[in-house]
Amino acid sequence: MSDIRLHEGELNVMELLWSNKALAAKDIAKIIKEYIGWEKNTTYTVIKRLIDKGAITREDPGFICRANVTKRKIQSIETQALLNQLYNGSISNFITSYLAIQNLTGTDIAELQKIVSNNITLNTYN
Repeated sequence: MSDIRLHEGELNVMELLWSNKALAAKDIAKIIKEYIGWEKNTTYTVIKRLIDKGAITREDPGFICRANVTKRKIQSIETQALLNQLYNGSISNFITSYLAIQNLTGTDIAELQKIVSNNITLNTYN
């Protein structure tokens, strides 16, 4: 499966499936109508696009939809796309830019140092 890129509307449907494991399309449409205001046809169009992209699978009877890609995978794809688009693919450029506009506490800095140390240790042994 190649990298699947999802837009915000598609992510709304995926969030429901990641939270619920499986839902009938009609139930997805009801929930989306209540919280976002989409009509049923709009939701069904988005579901069809997600099926075509391979992000969800559909089972009959009942048009039961299941996520075919994990939230973590989509986060990874979208994060890399953002880094590529805005920071020339450089995590260092992103972190430098982001930290320049943050008011970090000592606790925040200590937590970041711990994350970096743990990541270096993990990468050393992989």
